[in-house]
Amino acid sequence: MAAPATIPMTTSQSTAGGGTQSQPPIATPAFRAFLSRFTSSIRQGLSQRRPWYELIDRSAMARPDNLTDAYSRIRKNLSYFKVNYITLLLVVLAFSILSHPLSLLVLLGLLAAWVFLYLFRPWDQPLVIFGRTFSDRETLGALVVLTVFVVFLTSVGSLLISALLVGVAIVCIHGAFRVPEDLFLDDQEPANTGFLSFLGGAASSAAAAAAPAVASRV
Repeated sequence: MAAPATIPMTTSQSTAGGGTQSQPPIATPAFRAFLSRFTSSIRQGLSQRRPWYELIDRSAMARPDNLTDAYSRIRKNLSYFKVNYITLLLVVLAFSILSHPLSLLVLLGLLAAWVFLYLFRPWDQPLVIFGRTFSDRETLGALVVLTVFVVFLTSVGSLLISALLVGVAIVCIHGAFRVPEDLFLDDQEPANTGFLSFLGGAASSAAAAAAPAVASRV
């Protein structure tokens, strides 16, 4: 049986009675596959973005006649500029987080806890803190409670929500004022190329890469 890992981020440890060693979470094949598939999905999604000069073309800006016209424009522009809009949302979110270093540290700490304590911790290394061994279910429950606390009961959650609202407001204002008549909306685009298909593809690929590590703990 492998010696229990007192800290999940410790260096490799020799297994009892053999020369094999347990890898740290960031060196496991599952973690490398996760990073590879996630970055591949991001690159593929960004390759679908529209030229930025089309997004900021001032000659194509005009006030909508009414709410129905504004709604129609927003729908068409969301379909055409979906990747650009998602990028803009992420930029607003990143700027908001970077302008609050404490919130950034909290989010990085929360992400590190999920990665190193549960998702990619070697299955044969139980989590031991202050001499107490925690099961996978106990670890998962503690991480869920911690996530809910950070997102909903601290200023981090309000920061994320306010940043997303600002980003959505910018997207809607631009979509309402950008005249889409000059845009070539392809009817041959797949049906799954909606506004969130880019993020959905990246998330599904990341989940598929992480699934084996999670399944081994169920």
